[in-house]
Amino acid sequence: HVLASEVVILIDDDEVFENKKFVDMATEFIGKRIYGKGIYGMAGYYLNKYNEFYDDVDMVPWMTYWDRFGSKTKAFDKIIDSEPRIKRTPFAFGGLMVMHKNLFKIIPFDKDVRRGEDIDYLINAKMYGFDFFLDNTLNIKHLPPKKNHPLWKRLREDMYRFLFEQAKIRSQTEVRNMHTVTSEDFSPYPGDFLNEDLEDKVFKTNILLALEYLADGDVKGCRESIKNIYLSKYEAIPKEDPFAAYLNKQKNWVKLTEITSKHRTSLRK
Repeated sequence: HVLASEVVILIDDDEVFENKKFVDMATEFIGKRIYGKGIYGMAGYYLNKYNEFYDDVDMVPWMTYWDRFGSKTKAFDKIIDSEPRIKRTPFAFGGLMVMHKNLFKIIPFDKDVRRGEDIDYLINAKMYGFDFFLDNTLNIKHLPPKKNHPLWKRLREDMYRFLFEQAKIRSQTEVRNMHTVTSEDFSPYPGDFLNEDLEDKVFKTNILLALEYLADGDVKGCRESIKNIYLSKYEAIPKEDPFAAYLNKQKNWVKLTEITSKHRTSLRK
């Protein structure tokens, strides 16, 4: 914004550019209209090392009630692997998001979300009337490093992120020029993890993971998995109203972008 940019392209540091026309493709539709709607947020998708857009993950027993990758597969089949090329999307990846200034001047990232800031941004944008669209020809090779955190830790962070989003959706109040969103607006993913059965999913999944750790003789893993259940009830749910808090952040962000516009020259220096 300080550089008076029209468009920003967000990428991650574990991605490889293989398409020489990537930037042209990424900006082809941004700022234009389609289906009577302005396109201010565009998403692409990742290709793994096998040039597939599905997650390279094997289903294991503890995932029985936490089928995040199954939900993502349904979403990918529905949005990526179908026509038309450009369509509204319930998900976006922070490693390939394209945003027009009309969007990023109004919608800030929420500093209170621990992870999954891309999905959170899409939810916030939709509340303010901005849809994200996905281009099913826009992709980038994603070669993530090996995950070093234990399963109970990764599940904990997922648990925190979904409970935060659920609380934000639940705490919405009627505000002029804003839209009330529901978990169904983001179905099948991440909507499947924002429904009323989220608490049940968290409980059953952590019990299964704890039993798996116990069978392997990993007492710490078992203990931490059980602790996840406690945290989900007493720590993970935001103490502060996340919707009201975001309204304040958004107002401050708009003021900041307006000040930036007025003092752009001095800020560049």
